[in-house]
Amino acid sequence: MPASLPPDAPLLVLATPGDTTGVAEEIAAVVRVDNPQIEVRLTSLADLADSLPSGRDSVVVPLLTWDDPVVLAEIGKAIAASGSGAVATEALGPHPLLAEALHIRLAERGLARADRVRLLNVSSPVDAVILGTVGGERAVHAVQATAVLLASRLTLPVVAASLDSEPGVGVAAQRLRAAGAQRLAVAPCLIGHEAPPSIVEQAATSIEAGYALPLGSHSAVAELVARAYGSQLAT
Repeated sequence: MPASLPPDAPLLVLATPGDTTGVAEEIAAVVRVDNPQIEVRLTSLADLADSLPSGRDSVVVPLLTWDDPVVLAEIGKAIAASGSGAVATEALGPHPLLAEALHIRLAERGLARADRVRLLNVSSPVDAVILGTVGGERAVHAVQATAVLLASRLTLPVVAASLDSEPGVGVAAQRLRAAGAQRLAVAPCLIGHEAPPSIVEQAATSIEAGYALPLGSHSAVAELVARAYGSQLAT
């Protein structure tokens, strides 16, 4: 984010594919507190076109961890319908900050060591992590880079798997256990509005694994939103 912004700096519009209450509202609040020089507006995809002012530049940041083509297409249609000339950024991931937030969520549930120094893998609470996502095989492919980043932090195997389609976490768990990883954890690469709250717990229970909570309003998510906005200004 630039150190200073002009008075007519673009509006930052957070576009959520889910409800604007709950997690999305919390993220918007954190972004506002951390970046008081920016006007932040939160809207759903359905209301996006009406939320973009015609007489002012706007930067639309999708609350996504991967570039979901369906959601991005809807954002593009809304921008075109608004006639505002707004621009949209890419999703928030993959990014090292996303991997850091995932690591912290695992540590909060006792499923990873909180420090970044990994001297001995045998001291880790788990043997491997399944990075869960929603959106089918396309989503699984898209979060592979995030899985690599998280594996680097944990010095453990991390594989991406779908929480809402087959082959899913069950197949991933079978492969990991066949390779010798018995203690597993599911780390949802989700902000929280992308799927029912129970989807992670149900997936973890089905494979007898621990699980972390979604990213939610973690400060790293808010920072990634601000970075996406700042990068757009730089271009």
